[in-house]
Amino acid sequence: MAQDHRPGTFGWFDLTVENAAGVRDFYSKVAGWQSKPLSMGDYDDYVMSRPGSDESVAGICHRQGQNADIPTGWTLYIVVEDLDAAIAEAEANGGKVVKAVSGSPEYGYFAMIEDPEGNHFALFKSGAS
Repeated sequence: MAQDHRPGTFGWFDLTVENAAGVRDFYSKVAGWQSKPLSMGDYDDYVMSRPGSDESVAGICHRQGQNADIPTGWTLYIVVEDLDAAIAEAEANGGKVVKAVSGSPEYGYFAMIEDPEGNHFALFKSGAS
């Protein structure tokens, strides 16, 4: 997966919706993205790749399971050096934690934040040392 994990960059994009398969097909037709299923246990989310490439560009996720408490819509993941410090700064400056830190060493860790104007995004720290 081609991702930029330098602090201050957008490291990933997810779209969380009720009907991931339907919106997956929409973006496949509109943007030419190819999809690969990503098992979430008893259902699949999707990793979307550029046309004719294995380069992943986004995820399309069902709003259920581990994503049940993530707001519907696009989420951009902002890479930070220190996740706990960035969360503390968000809260100190009028932001709210919408989803506490979750993740894994393999994929990294994130927390969903709401900014003072009500916009949602994720703070992301790579799981790699």
